[in-house]
Amino acid sequence: MLVKALESDWTWLLEDMGLWIPAEIHNTEHHDKPEGEEDDLDEILPGRPLPPECHAEVHTDYDGAAVRWGLNHHKDSAADCCQACLDQAKRAKPNQKRCNIWVYCPSETGCYSPDIYEHKLGECWLKYAETPKLNFKDKYSESYRDHHPSAPLVVPWASGIVGA
Repeated sequence: MLVKALESDWTWLLEDMGLWIPAEIHNTEHHDKPEGEEDDLDEILPGRPLPPECHAEVHTDYDGAAVRWGLNHHKDSAADCCQACLDQAKRAKPNQKRCNIWVYCPSETGCYSPDIYEHKLGECWLKYAETPKLNFKDKYSESYRDHHPSAPLVVPWASGIVGA
């Protein structure tokens, strides 16, 4: 029976066993939130609530020059990361760049970035840009993921612009 199953198409054997396996699988993202309802950042980002001046955006990665390298600067929450940005901006000397962008990794499995580093939960990047620009927002495009096969579908980072 096994030889017969291996030599033929498996459909008859699967049907006899009462097993159905789809020929193709299409992964889709489900949107089960009612239309018009906003995401509650407190439910998405763990830790203490973010103050309004943090202008938090989930699934967002802003570009900018690092005023504090995130690989060795970890915080317990996005709110703590934002506060570190606000504090750095207050303490910066006149010739130093003042933090106006914070980028935090809230994912327990780490956050994707197209560099050589392994970005971990709690990384807190403090950045400066005269005119803040997005690196990525919401999802990585299909063409981007074609060129970066390890990129996830959704941008894992949380970011905000302060002092804007």
